[in-house]
Amino acid sequence: MKIAGFQKTSFLDYPGFPTAVVFTPGCNMNCVYCHNAELLFGAPPLIPEGEVFSYLEKRRGTLQAVTVTGGEPTLQRDLKDFIRRVRELDYKVKLDTNGLKPEVLQDLMGEGLLDYVAMDIKAPMDKYDEITRTKNDLKKIRKSIAILRSGALPHEFRLTFYPGLSLEDGVAAAKLVEGTAHFYLQQYRKRNGYEDPEPHPPSYVQETARAIRAAIGVCEVRGLGIGGGE
Repeated sequence: MKIAGFQKTSFLDYPGFPTAVVFTPGCNMNCVYCHNAELLFGAPPLIPEGEVFSYLEKRRGTLQAVTVTGGEPTLQRDLKDFIRRVRELDYKVKLDTNGLKPEVLQDLMGEGLLDYVAMDIKAPMDKYDEITRTKNDLKKIRKSIAILRSGALPHEFRLTFYPGLSLEDGVAAAKLVEGTAHFYLQQYRKRNGYEDPEPHPPSYVQETARAIRAAIGVCEVRGLGIGGGE
């Protein structure tokens, strides 16, 4: 599998477990706020699989999980084989995905290769193409949501609260996954070297989170710093 980045330890990417994070190159979206844009286009330097597995071997018994993110991991032809090797080392596996490859998600879940999935909800459906700068097959987004909602696999949905989205947009996006046990509203961060817009004020983020909770029953805030969540 192509690996464009490797974070040896993270305490944030997998709820409750210290995890290594593997970044895959390439994506089928081009989100306006993406912090991993260097992975999306061109040919970023690749890290040999052997280097990653050598580290995972050494950390067995201490590190507990591996998060596969991107880019968009479901585009990787050898994703399943990579995950199988990770699980053979007794690691939990978390997958981050945008949901545009429901058939890959279904296949991995069907073979019991995943322990946790985080799916990004980019916007309400009428703004998906605008925020992702891509012509999306929205039926595939809905199918991935349905796959996760109908199964027993632990998962979360999350929305990055880009300034181009309003409170009303946040609520509409959250309603796409109504009934979920875990929905996160993530504060958008400006990127270094880009002329990005200013983020929403923390008070507006919290107001939006309250509106989402009123609409679907759950919403936690991420990214506001210490004391930023509710």
